Amino acid sequence: MDNPGVVPLLYKGSAFLISSLGAGIFIGDVADGLDGMLAASIEIDFAWGSGGTSCTAYIQTSLDKGQTWIDIAAVAFTTASGIKIINLSGLTSQTTPLTPSQQQLTAGTCVDGILGDRLRAVAVVVGTYGSSTLLSIMVNAR
Repeated sequence: MDNPGVVPLLYKGSAFLISSLGAGIFIGDVADGLDGMLAASIEIDFAWGSGGTSCTAYIQTSLDKGQTWIDIAAVAFTTASGIKIINLSGLTSQTTPLTPSQQQLTAGTCVDGILGDRLRAVAVVVGTYGSSTLLSIMVNAR
């Protein structure tokens, strides 16, 4: 990977139109070809329309070509639009052994030091959002 730059996890045509999903767990497309990624700056944009209770966006990576997914960030929104930005480094040591998990991170937390060759986003939606509520996620991988 030679500085792939901006990679959409969920954006425009592939963004989650939360109002059309209802409640549940929704998995986005995989952004692969990121082998050698050392850092990822991630922007999570939640455009609230109306209704709903909560929407938690999980960013996941895989070290085994997508067989096992690992939560590396969890960002929550409720009933207000907002943008949240995080930066993860693959050069930070992770010396405490982790058990791969999905949708288990506490909202507002990240796991630094683990970046595989692919990323994906998962949205966990509680309640029914209306009026074109949208979740989009962009990653600047380096």
